[in-house]
Amino acid sequence: MALTVQEASVAYQQAMRNVGDGGEHATCRVCHTFIDPEYEICFPCRQQPESLSLVLPVSYSEHGGQLHLALRNYKDGSVQQVREYAWVRLTAILWRFLAAHESCLAGALRIDGFDLVTTVPSSSPEREAKSPLRQMVEACRPIAPRHERLLGPSGTVLEGRDYDIDRYLAQRTLGGESILLVDDTWTRGGHAQSAAGALLQAGAGQVALVVIGRHLTPDWEPVRDAGVSCDDIFSALPRFDWDYCAVHDF
Repeated sequence: MALTVQEASVAYQQAMRNVGDGGEHATCRVCHTFIDPEYEICFPCRQQPESLSLVLPVSYSEHGGQLHLALRNYKDGSVQQVREYAWVRLTAILWRFLAAHESCLAGALRIDGFDLVTTVPSSSPEREAKSPLRQMVEACRPIAPRHERLLGPSGTVLEGRDYDIDRYLAQRTLGGESILLVDDTWTRGGHAQSAAGALLQAGAGQVALVVIGRHLTPDWEPVRDAGVSCDDIFSALPRFDWDYCAVHDF
């Protein structure tokens, strides 16, 4: 018997936490990571253009945790069965979240909805040719009808995760359409901001990102020498709630 979206989406729920509410702890205005409250934006986000109108992660993803491993295995797992298991369940997570909260994201940007949906490509043309992320979006019913392959890797920027406007090339000229960009993991944001920059150069209107996992380094202390790590903050957060998103009450 085939899994339903709801059944598949809860496979990693114990390892998921809602993004945007750090309790008493400050979060980056752009990417929602935990930061020193003296700052509004984390250091990596300050080092690159803010091409995205809004970033909406589905969940925090701790390094080495179940969600983090799934986000690696669906692309790079050494066994096909492992890759397929993770892909199905991550697709269900994206499907269920967007069915409930894509309208929240559009409302936060004061638009009626997103005209087009596309993915952040791999920097490698070879990897992008068989992109499991793109296949995920094509299988995700709330967004599949609007999906278009709007970006491709330039082939000239293959290494690193820093912002580079030449990393991706738009596949066609755009005419002010609002774009929902989808990615699997946000670590420093360089790839997603580079993709958004390329879309804006091609003529897109607003570009917003939904990303499945906002990566966290467990032993990192947002406030130096405070003795409170990202793992401490993550572990103290309430269990994941499908009815909540970071812009739900915007």
